[in-house]
Amino acid sequence: MPDTAATPERPFTRSLGPLLILALAMLLGFAMMQSFGTVQEGAKAEMGLSDYTLSLIQGLSAALPLALFSIPIGILVDRHNRVRIMIALVATFVAGTWLTAFATGPWLLFVARMLAGVGTTGALTAALSLCADLCAPAQRGRALLIVGLGKSLGQAAAFGLVGLFFGWFVGNPGLLGGLAPWRGSHALLAAVGTVAMLPLFLLREPARHEVAASTHAPFRIIVAELWGRRGFLLPLFLGQVSVIMADAAGTIWAAPVLSRSFALQPQDFAAWMAPLMFIAGTAGAAVGGLSADLGQKSARRGGLLIGAIIAAAIGVPAALFPVAPSVPMFAIAFGTLILAGSLTGAVTSVALTVFIPNELRGLCIGAFLAVAGLIGFGLAPPLVAAVSGLLGGEQHLAGGLAIVGVATSIVSLIAFIVAMRRAPISATAEPI
Repeated sequence: MPDTAATPERPFTRSLGPLLILALAMLLGFAMMQSFGTVQEGAKAEMGLSDYTLSLIQGLSAALPLALFSIPIGILVDRHNRVRIMIALVATFVAGTWLTAFATGPWLLFVARMLAGVGTTGALTAALSLCADLCAPAQRGRALLIVGLGKSLGQAAAFGLVGLFFGWFVGNPGLLGGLAPWRGSHALLAAVGTVAMLPLFLLREPARHEVAASTHAPFRIIVAELWGRRGFLLPLFLGQVSVIMADAAGTIWAAPVLSRSFALQPQDFAAWMAPLMFIAGTAGAAVGGLSADLGQKSARRGGLLIGAIIAAAIGVPAALFPVAPSVPMFAIAFGTLILAGSLTGAVTSVALTVFIPNELRGLCIGAFLAVAGLIGFGLAPPLVAAVSGLLGGEQHLAGGLAIVGVATSIVSLIAFIVAMRRAPISATAEPI
């Protein structure tokens, strides 16, 4: 019989160990998924790549596997052992990072980045589902905050650690058999990840709760449940996908803008970009998780999403960071954009675990990642390259990035307002 009760309350400290292991996995995944962006100028020079080719390697390589595999992975997460799925996906993004280090051409590099992307985002689906069953609904903002901290540390490591590795190879060209700095950076990162994934084998599968139908219900019933919640899910997806477009474009193109507009190399900005990414991502995840928990206590319908609406509004002016007149102004605006994106991501994750039944969560997260990957990663980077081309060429990259960021941030603000008005009462309640 379906379990329609909420996850039993238990001391939050009992969940800390598994949550920290999940956070470590997300740290590794997002560091490896975004590592190439920090050193892509080196690959561009070695392989003779254009900005458009880079945008495909960075964007489409993440979008294509997300579109193809995110929903199947989500269904597997809903129906099978999530810990085993998590281990397989972490091994996938580690393998992708190894392949990045030794790719012999743009096509192999494309495949390598695909593996890093699908492994990381698929692991995120499993991690969010596991988090939901490790804690009661009222604790999920804090639980997802811990996993969000791992994600933020990973994004920071993509700049800081990879930039540090890059500097080592520049100063010591004979390291690892004379690998190019961008290649050597990925080889070291993959070696670290191979060792750091071992704690995952200590995880145990938790019991599932808040099941409205059944984790093995016929697919037609699952689809009907999902369709019944479309009034809430569609604007929620649009809001967060738009945020991801702005953040993905900004993260991917930030390093090239710093190199071209301010003549900085990875080792020059790694020292401040990494802490900026970590502080902004951590603050956003913290405020997002806490605001979601507080929002659940308000009497207002959809109050959980208030923090996402405020963050989306802040993201509109912050998206102008590429055209900042100085490096400090660039850093402040970029950090604000990352903070806002991290905050909306935390709130959206909590919303999916609170408002959606257990048997739909993996599918919803997978569908969300598929749409986010296809549009956010697949469309945003090439769109920036196309807009900069319309403005006059690759030298107008900063302007193209600013236009795309502001437009997508405005769309996200409107969509989150609509989602809040259509939020359901609970995970197992019949859709309104």
